[in-house]
Amino acid sequence: MARLLLIVSRAEPARYAYLRHVFGSETVDVIFDRRLGERRQRQELRGTERRRGYRRHQYVSHDLKASGWALVRR
Repeated sequence: MARLLLIVSRAEPARYAYLRHVFGSETVDVIFDRRLGERRQRQELRGTERRRGYRRHQYVSHDLKASGWALVRR
């Protein structure tokens, strides 16, 4: 069964409580966004880039800013 992660903006504690009450279950985890910013500061690339791609999904940041929450499949 697919597990879902509902991420709520830290600026929305009332929305977090509501969404956790309504949607929180064994298949849906409701959490606050814990990100503080980019983990790595972009610098000039030295040598070969080891990561295969950008792991952070841009739509999550956009959804959090636009609506205060984002839904992600785990």
